[in-house]
Amino acid sequence: MSPQRPGNTFRNMPQQPRPKAANASTQQEPKIERRLGQTRASAHREKASRLGKTRRFIRQYPMLERAYRVAIKVFLWLFFGSLGYVIILKYVPVWVTPLVVSRWVDTFGTDESSHVYKKWRSYDNISKEVALAVVASEDQAFPTHWGFDFDEIQDAIKENEKRERPRGASTISQQVAKNVFLWTGRSYIRKGLEVYFTVLIELIWGKKRILEVYLNVAEMGPMTFGVEAASQRYYNHSAETLSRNEAARIAAVLPNPRQFSISNPSSYIQRRTRQIARQMRYLGGQKYIRNL
Repeated sequence: MSPQRPGNTFRNMPQQPRPKAANASTQQEPKIERRLGQTRASAHREKASRLGKTRRFIRQYPMLERAYRVAIKVFLWLFFGSLGYVIILKYVPVWVTPLVVSRWVDTFGTDESSHVYKKWRSYDNISKEVALAVVASEDQAFPTHWGFDFDEIQDAIKENEKRERPRGASTISQQVAKNVFLWTGRSYIRKGLEVYFTVLIELIWGKKRILEVYLNVAEMGPMTFGVEAASQRYYNHSAETLSRNEAARIAAVLPNPRQFSISNPSSYIQRRTRQIARQMRYLGGQKYIRNL
């Protein structure tokens, strides 16, 4: 008889569970968090160090420190003053604007009449045909944008690369901010302030008030400001009863009211009037601005 082979003791032994490998990502997470915390702390200390150096530098020069404090006070006064003025004009009629003053001053020493035609009329007492006409001709995205039409700005930039006379892309909100709060002329400072006031009136006034102010301060003829003054001067009746064609002609001269005439329209103004009237119909009529 062959001797019996001993059993494989290694196979019969109970197998111990293998230890699970530690997840590398979970091990690295605390290290990454510590590094990020150290980086943030280092950046904070560096920023605090810079501020401390700046303060110590300013304190070494009393005149510089005084100028710094005056600049901060002036900035705060201008900011809260402009904010308060915008809030006041949300409820008070805008009687005088820098543009009106500028046009009045320009008449000095000339043969032009210095009489200013201007009369405030509330939005409810203005024909919605003229409100629709200026939206159709100047800023069709007015009911939906937040003060700036970026698509129109991009199109204007592309067109101006080929045009001799640059085309503007200002919205009605930007024109109101420019006419009511700022001086005439072109500069980066003025453009920056225009952006600032556009944002303020969009947030504080709302669309209906912006359009109301625009219809009362926009230049619509020589020394003529606002739709009520233009309607009485050129049509001999109130802006409350303006027809679609009359409203479209007023809107047609807005790009250059000192060159184009409402009472004596050129062939260009007559053609533009018809185009604006068609756009008013395409937009759906007065319901387009009903929910401002």
